[in-house]
Amino acid sequence: MSPDELKVAADTAWTLLTGFLVFFMNAGFGLVEAGLCRRKNATMILSKNFVVFAIATLGFYAIGFGLMFSDGGVLGTSGGWLLGGADNSPASGAAYRGVFGALGWAGIPLLAKFFFELVFAGTSATIVSGSVNERMKYSAFLVFSLVLTAVIYPVAGHWVWGGGFLARAGMKDFSGSTVVHSVGGWAALAGIIMVGPRLGRYPAGSKPATVPGHNMGYVFAGGMILWLGWFGFNPGSTMAVDPEAISRIAVTTALSSAASTLVATLYAWWRHGKPDFSMTVNGCLAGLVSITAPCAFVTPGAAIVIGAIAGVTVSLAVPLFDRLRLDDPVGATSVHLVHGILGTIWVGLFGVKGYAGLANDGLFRGGGFAQLGVQLAAVVTVGGFSFATSLAAWYAIKRVMGLRVSAAHEVAGLDLAEMGMEAYPEDALGDVAAEPAPLSAVGSVEGVG
Repeated sequence: MSPDELKVAADTAWTLLTGFLVFFMNAGFGLVEAGLCRRKNATMILSKNFVVFAIATLGFYAIGFGLMFSDGGVLGTSGGWLLGGADNSPASGAAYRGVFGALGWAGIPLLAKFFFELVFAGTSATIVSGSVNERMKYSAFLVFSLVLTAVIYPVAGHWVWGGGFLARAGMKDFSGSTVVHSVGGWAALAGIIMVGPRLGRYPAGSKPATVPGHNMGYVFAGGMILWLGWFGFNPGSTMAVDPEAISRIAVTTALSSAASTLVATLYAWWRHGKPDFSMTVNGCLAGLVSITAPCAFVTPGAAIVIGAIAGVTVSLAVPLFDRLRLDDPVGATSVHLVHGILGTIWVGLFGVKGYAGLANDGLFRGGGFAQLGVQLAAVVTVGGFSFATSLAAWYAIKRVMGLRVSAAHEVAGLDLAEMGMEAYPEDALGDVAAEPAPLSAVGSVEGVG
């Protein structure tokens, strides 16, 4: 095997391995969401996070990948369905620019690129899941997930990662603060508006009702899985075994998440007199989302600042959404939407010229407003498109099949109403007798003994 072939093999193995980590983040999202919600809805929540990746896989394969990565300014138009066409990476052996040329910079096979991009598409839909928990129909969420991963996410992603007009203007989003987290966050916000708050969440004339989660062990396990998965999410976006780049990205990711975890914990401790573990986990996730776009473009010191800011902003965002009567049971909009926007902006403030091909220094490094301007333009453009199209999709689903379960079903719990099973059922055989059965009865059933 030649040196070039060895490099392709190593880069492919690295990309697939990190993609597997991102895929496993579905388990993390499911556990965090279920743990932060009530036990009567746990099965529904876990099922959504399990099935959504299956929907994303087929939708992105059939439609989304071509829209996102084939050539075109506003959306990909030259790529056919079902991965039709080829790219121009060294692994393809092609000396020409194929229809997936936007990914030609990576030297791995096209199908490896597809898989890595697929797990990102699936993540965008899991973000939406948590925000509409405990009152949305199972069927309505699944239909929207298909629309999001097959159309909305790929079109917005094309503008940034697929060679579209924002990419041509120099916008940078290394691992998806805008493409994944903001798109999912805007879709989640539109869903919250369309489905409305949970029953009794905002009593007239009084403070929002507190709805505690039922299983903080789930939240712990899910948070740790997500934290681990992010070390695939960010370093894996190199799609290459580049020692310097993946080392810097791993460190900036770790530092930002560590700073945000501690600051969010300390802020809750100071504000409420007790450290709030749910805010600790959401603080960690906010720091991870914030560093997702700039992870390859900033110094370790800047990553600490980014994370520390995230620890405060997520603590402020959660009550802000409540004041606006936007009911988000798990804080998905506070984590993913708010910090997807901030992460995009940080590139224009803290970015270092030359890191991962960044053309301009950020404002805080003396580079002026050049990079910051295009980053802000992307926030507005992608945000407007994602929110408007998501709102339209939710409205259409509401008109055709309805979004919300009945009040009676919401009170009873969606596990029984929508899924027909409970996460924590009572013993189906009922209580055992107070006195143990006599030994002579053991084996008396036909076929036993």
